[in-house]
Amino acid sequence: MFSRSALSRGAQLVARRQGCSQLAQRRGYAAAASSAPSAFTYDTSDVAGIKVATRDSHGPTTKLAIVAKGGTRYQPAPGLTVGLEEFAFKSTKKRTALRIVREAELLGGQLLAYHTREALVLEASFLREDIPYFAELLAEVITQTRYTTFEFHEDVERVLKIKQAKLEHDVSALALDSAHSVAFHTGLGTSLYPTSTTPLKSYLNEFSVADYAGAVYTKPNVALVGDGATSAALHKWTEQFFKDVPTSPSSAVTLNTKPTTYYGGEQRTAHTAGNSLVIAFPGSSFGEFKPEVAVLAALLGGQPNVKWSSGFTLLSKATASAPGAVASGTNLAYSDAGLLTIQVTGPAASVRTAAEEAVKALKSISEGTVSKEDLTKAVAKAKFDALEASQSGVSTLLSAGSGIIHTGKPFQIAETVQSINGVTADKLKTTAKSLIDGKATVAAVGDLNVLPFGEELGLKV
Repeated sequence: MFSRSALSRGAQLVARRQGCSQLAQRRGYAAAASSAPSAFTYDTSDVAGIKVATRDSHGPTTKLAIVAKGGTRYQPAPGLTVGLEEFAFKSTKKRTALRIVREAELLGGQLLAYHTREALVLEASFLREDIPYFAELLAEVITQTRYTTFEFHEDVERVLKIKQAKLEHDVSALALDSAHSVAFHTGLGTSLYPTSTTPLKSYLNEFSVADYAGAVYTKPNVALVGDGATSAALHKWTEQFFKDVPTSPSSAVTLNTKPTTYYGGEQRTAHTAGNSLVIAFPGSSFGEFKPEVAVLAALLGGQPNVKWSSGFTLLSKATASAPGAVASGTNLAYSDAGLLTIQVTGPAASVRTAAEEAVKALKSISEGTVSKEDLTKAVAKAKFDALEASQSGVSTLLSAGSGIIHTGKPFQIAETVQSINGVTADKLKTTAKSLIDGKATVAAVGDLNVLPFGEELGLKV
C-alpha cells in the first residue's frame, strides 16, 4: 500500500502541474487577446484598377463580396437600388439564372444580395477551393447581367411588392426611416426601401435599372473584399476576371453625391400596427470616428447582456417602469455622417414613459452623474461590440468595403479599440451636453394621441 505521505506528495505534484498548465493556458489566451486586432486587419491593394481587401482566417470556407457605391443615398430616382439588388444573380450573357443557381448549389455555395443606405453588396460564401468560380461569377454579374423585361416583371416587381407589404407593418423600420428623413432630408434621408405609396412606375423599369447599373458598376465605385482567402489567390482571379469592369460610367445616369447635412426636426405618423419612437442626434461616422459616441451608445444600451440581470445600461433601467417597452441605443455610422439613435417600441403608454426616462438618463450623463463603475462597463462593452462586429461575418465585409470605397481604406479595429480606451468621464459629459443642447430628431409612429412630442420630452426640435 502507498503511504499517506506518498499520496500527499503525489497530490501536491499533480496540483503543481495543473497550476503550471493553467498558467501557461492563461498566458496563451492573453497573447491571443493582445494580438487579436492584427487578425482583424485587411490587406489592401489595387488590382487591375479594382480596390481589393483580403484577410485569411485559414478556415475551410471563404466569403467574397463586391461592395458598390450604390446604396439608396446615391440613387437619382426611387427604387433603383432595390431594382439593382433584385437583378443580382439573374440571367447574364453567359448563363441563365437557373444555371447560376444550379452551379452554386452543386458547389455548396450561398449567394446573397442586399443594400444599405450607402452600399450595394453582392456576396458569395463557398468552400475555399472554389474561389475561381465565384470570383468569375461576381465579375460576370456586374458586367454582363442582361436586365431582361420578363425577369423584371416576374421576379423584381413581384418580390418588391412582397417586401413592401411586409414593411407596411414594421413600425420600427418606418420610425427609423422617418428619423433619417427628418435628420438628413435627401441622400441618407432617402427611404431604405420604397413604401407601397411611393410612385415608382415612372422611375423603375428594366431600362432605368440597367442605366443605374452602368453608373454604379465602375472601377472607382466598387471594392472586392475577401475573408478566408489568400492575397495571392484573390489577386490572381481579380486580375483575370475583373479586367472588363468599366473605368467610367457606361450610361448617362449621374449618382447623387451631395455631401450630407444634418438638419433635425420632428415627424409623426399615425399607424395601427404598433408604436415606435426614435430620438436621434448627430453621431459618429466612418470618416470621423468619435469614441465618445461609441461609449455613449454602449452606456445607453438597452437589453441586458447577461441572463438573470436587468443590465447596467441606462435604457434597460428606463424600461423597468414601462411594461412591454423595448429600448435600444445605437450609433448608425455612414461615410460622412452618423446618427446616434434611441429607439423605443411597445405599447403607446409604455413607449412614452420609457422615452421620458431615456431623455432624463441622457441629461444625467450631461451633468456628469455617471458612476466610475458604469463608465468602466460602458468602455468595455464598446470595445467588445467593436471587436465582435469585426470578426468574420456579413458586417465585416460590408464595413471593410464601405471604408475602402468611401475613405480609401478599410475600417481598422485596432485604431478603434485604442481610441475607446481614451474616453474619460469628462469627455463623455461634454459629448452628451453638446447633444442635449443641439437640435434633436424625433420620429413617432403609432398612436399619436399618446406618443409624446419632442418638446414634451425636453428636447430642442
